[in-house]
Amino acid sequence: MSETKVHALPVERVLQGLGTQITTGLSSEEAKARLQRFGPNELQERPRPGFLKLLLDQFNNFLVIILIVAAVSSLLLGEMVDALAIIAIVVLNAILGVVQESKAEQALAALKKMAAPTAQVIRDGQQITIPARELVPGDIVLLEAGNYVPADLRLVESVNLKIEEASLTGESAPLNKDAHMVLDADIPLGDRKNSAFMGTLVTYGRGKGLVTSTGMSTQIGMIAEMLQSYEEEPTPLQQKLDQLGHTLGIVALAICGVIFIYGVIRDTHLGLIFQEGFAAYLAAHEGEIIELFMTAVSLAIAAVPEGLPAVVT
Repeated sequence: MSETKVHALPVERVLQGLGTQITTGLSSEEAKARLQRFGPNELQERPRPGFLKLLLDQFNNFLVIILIVAAVSSLLLGEMVDALAIIAIVVLNAILGVVQESKAEQALAALKKMAAPTAQVIRDGQQITIPARELVPGDIVLLEAGNYVPADLRLVESVNLKIEEASLTGESAPLNKDAHMVLDADIPLGDRKNSAFMGTLVTYGRGKGLVTSTGMSTQIGMIAEMLQSYEEEPTPLQQKLDQLGHTLGIVALAICGVIFIYGVIRDTHLGLIFQEGFAAYLAAHEGEIIELFMTAVSLAIAAVPEGLPAVVT
């Protein structure tokens, strides 16, 4: 039976379609068989990227690559202090990026916290308490004030029942429920007064509901699925900032190259370099050239906004 249509059917039809009764519920054997068929009533989480992958992703940035190259160059030239300072900046940015991305992936964990840990059901004609993860379609669930709804339900009884559905509809005021209503098939989710949904809160009254969907087939399960299945694409802001980073990096490198070349030839006639040979010139003026190179590297580091990757994250 399609969960999206149960609100458009009378209670008797829904009970018949799911093969259960209000007074006795499912048998223990049938409940076990359905649990094997439909799986546990819980939100399934896809594997998240490991810490190492999150960390490596932080270095996939043009500006960060410039800083790493600058650090390696400083290290090769024996400028240990400069190299360590640059590495410290890169590492701090990477740590900040990993922390920020880890926080951004807590949405599914927040949805899981809204799930009820246990549920009161009728099985074999007895009222018992079971872990909510063992609910199956066809179970009869008892609701009372203070309960979180453990699965998507078609209400079969209601007495002054009110349920807050802000987690699904955004409507903060509790909605009055009426089990005996039969609604149009295409009525919006927030107007289904004869249904209750997983993760919503009973604020007043009591009632009984017939489980129609569990786990990832519930309304909140569909939200969890969308959270995990969407294609992650850079936002327009991220695209613009990425372009800005490339432009700043290229311009900074170009200017630093010009400054380095200018510093080399400033006090030396070009003819002298050609007469002595470039290798001989480098050997004779090694200290000066290294100092000029480190000046250019320092300018590049100063020009690159190393905090930009963290801001984008």
